[in-house]
Amino acid sequence: MFLMGIFTTLEEAVAYDKLSDEKLLLRVAQGDKEAFQRLYQNTDKTIYGFILSILRNPQDAEEIMQETYLKIWTSAAGYKSQGKPLAWMFTIARNLCYMKFRDQKREADIGLSDLSEGELGEFCPQIEDAADKMVLKAALHILNEEERQIVLLHTTAGMKHREIAADLEMPLATVLSKYNRAMKKLQKHLREEGEH
Repeated sequence: MFLMGIFTTLEEAVAYDKLSDEKLLLRVAQGDKEAFQRLYQNTDKTIYGFILSILRNPQDAEEIMQETYLKIWTSAAGYKSQGKPLAWMFTIARNLCYMKFRDQKREADIGLSDLSEGELGEFCPQIEDAADKMVLKAALHILNEEERQIVLLHTTAGMKHREIAADLEMPLATVLSKYNRAMKKLQKHLREEGEH
C-alpha cells in the first residue's frame, strides 16, 4: 500500500513534467497547486529577469515577482488560451512594475548607487564573479528598457532569441538587432571603464 502511494506520486510528478506551461496555467485556473508550483519552477528565472530589466532594483524585483505569481494564481481563470502563457505572465509583471512606479512617483531610471556588491550576489547567486557584477551593473545602467529585457532574458533566464521574440511579441530580427546593439554598448562601456 505504501509503495503504491509513492508510485502514484512519482507518476503524477512525471506527468506534471510533461505538461506545457499552457496546460499548467489552465490547471492553475482550476486551483491545482501542484501545477502552480511546476509553472513557477518553469518560469521563475525568466519572470525575474524580465521584472529586473524594468525595475533595475533587485529588492523591488523580488517584491514584484511575488506579486506577479500571486496575481497569476488569482487571475489564471481569466487567461484565454492562446499558446502564449509567458506573454500573458509578462503583461501581468509589466503592469505591476508600472503600478509600482506610479505608486512611488519615481522615474524608471532608478540610480544604481543603492546597490551594494553584496546585494548583487544575494539576488542572483549565479552572478558571483566580480566581472559579471560589473556587466550586470552596466546593463542595468546604460541599456534602455527593451535592450535590458532582451539581454537579461537571454543571459539570466537562458532563453533563446526566438523565444524572447515570441514572448515579447517582436520580430526575431528586431530582437537580434537590439541584443547585438546592447552587447556592443556594454563592451564599449566596459572598455572605457577599464581605461580609467
